[in-house]
Amino acid sequence: MSVIVKIKKKFSFLFKWFTKKDRMKIGIYGPPNAGKTTLANRILRDWTGDIMGSVSDVPHETRRARLREGVKIEVDGKSVMLDIVDTPGLATKIDFHEFMKFGMSEEEAKRRAKEATEGVIEAIKWLDDLDGVLMVMDATEDPYTQVNVTIVGNIEARGLPLLIVANKIDLPNASPARIRAAFPQHPVVPISALKGLNIDTLYREIAERFG
Repeated sequence: MSVIVKIKKKFSFLFKWFTKKDRMKIGIYGPPNAGKTTLANRILRDWTGDIMGSVSDVPHETRRARLREGVKIEVDGKSVMLDIVDTPGLATKIDFHEFMKFGMSEEEAKRRAKEATEGVIEAIKWLDDLDGVLMVMDATEDPYTQVNVTIVGNIEARGLPLLIVANKIDLPNASPARIRAAFPQHPVVPISALKGLNIDTLYREIAERFG
C-alpha cells in the first residue's frame, strides 16, 4: 500500500469533509426486522411517491442491497439530495433452522440462510462507499447487542456521520431512552416508520446532518 493510500485511509473523514458532494450516499443499516425497508419505503413514498421494496415478518427478507438515487428531502428551507441504500439485516449468526420456523423446507431454508450471509458481507462492504448512515434499531428490544455494538463501531472507525433511528415507538413497550443510554455519543430520533410518527423530526435531522 502506497503512502498516499495510507494517508487517505487514515484521514478518510477529512477527505470526505473537504470534498463534500452535491449528492450524499446514505446507507440504512440495522439488525433483521428492525424496520429498515419500512423506513426506506416511508422516505421514498413521502418524497418520490415510490417504494424501495416489499416488507416481510420473515427475517432477512432483504438479502441484497437496494439503491435508489436522487431522493430530494426539503425541510425548513434546507434541502439534501440523497442516494439511499437499503441494506440486508446484519447478524453475527444466521441459522437455517430459523427460516424453517416460517414453513420453509430444509433446502429452501439453507438457500435463504446462504443468501442472507452473503447479504451481510455485502452490507459491510457498502460502508466503504457511503457518506453517512441511518442505523435503525427496534425500540422495543434491548439495543445493547453484539450486532448493534459491532456495526456502530465499524461506522465510527470509518468516520461516517451516524444518525440512530429508534423505530417502532407506536408499540406500547418501546423505549427510545434505552437506545440513548446505550449509545449516548450519537443522536437518536424516535419514530414509527410504519405509522409515520415523528417522521418530520427525522427528516429535519437528516437535512441538518447530511445536508
